[in-house]
Amino acid sequence: MSCMSLFVGARPRVLPMTLRCCLGITSRGRRLGTSRSSTFLIRPVQPRRTILVITSIPDFRSPSFLSPVIVKAATEAQTRLIILLISAAFEDYDAGWEDVQALLTFVYLQATEAAHNMDNILLDVNVLLRGSVGALNWDEKIDVIFLLEKESIPRDYMYLPHGEEEIRRSHFERISYPVVALGGTFDHLHAGHKILLSMALWITSQRIIIGVTDDVLLEKKAYKDELQDIMTRTSQVRKFLSLFRPGLQYDVVPINDVYGPTGWDPNIQALVVSHETLSGARSIATHRESHGLPPLKTFIIDVISASSKLDPANEEMLNHAKMSSTCIRGWIVNKRKGSHVIKQ
Repeated sequence: MSCMSLFVGARPRVLPMTLRCCLGITSRGRRLGTSRSSTFLIRPVQPRRTILVITSIPDFRSPSFLSPVIVKAATEAQTRLIILLISAAFEDYDAGWEDVQALLTFVYLQATEAAHNMDNILLDVNVLLRGSVGALNWDEKIDVIFLLEKESIPRDYMYLPHGEEEIRRSHFERISYPVVALGGTFDHLHAGHKILLSMALWITSQRIIIGVTDDVLLEKKAYKDELQDIMTRTSQVRKFLSLFRPGLQYDVVPINDVYGPTGWDPNIQALVVSHETLSGARSIATHRESHGLPPLKTFIIDVISASSKLDPANEEMLNHAKMSSTCIRGWIVNKRKGSHVIKQ
């Protein structure tokens, strides 16, 4: 039997909703014994390596009611935190680019800062958006589930079948761009990377192309001895893609220049970049024009740049959270030395 901790109930003054568990659930869908007593806590018999938070939200507005729970979960999770947001609004792909960014940014920042405050910089945080009901795949045991009832949760999500292969994707059908591309180093995949990847997946209907900077171009990176190799970085990107958006075609390829496949593939329609890589987008546009390739629709991510257009509260949180691969590598180096000061 799975050793899963179940949380039931919460004080109203702490959370403006009922916090309870998915009674009778294990990570493999088997039922456990249940109890109808009021607020209680079953303490874990194993460390809380992986925590899953499930809730429904009405729309794309930042779910401030979730903050205390996200912080609690990120504080207690040791290895991985999965935050599953369910909403009928996710079936409407006419939602503004900024709306989706703002939602993802809010949730990622809440979890990332809480993990950093616990000196758990390497906590693997994943925010998933689901609209219609369907089965979910998990590649590891979930130790703790928080089910937050603010609005109704589809019953299908109450069982989380393990190993189920068929996933309904009706909410992924109305997308404008069949093939979308982006690139980056993706070292120690962090929240900023995941927002970038999530937004690219959001506007893709068939195939996404991810260029991962090859090792030979990274010799001058700070703390280069802590850089993950190309195989590790590629694997982590592919793993996140399949978790956030199963069913697409993923082309995750090493690149040795700024162009990658955008330098020759005529089938790409859109490019996703951050403010920090806008110069690369301009170079790609010039290159494609000079080679007779169709122009690309360029989407810019605001949330992972120091000059981003975040609300003041989010911008301050972003700076504090230090969503940077360089900072993560510096943290690893200084952790070994017994110091937690990271050079910027």
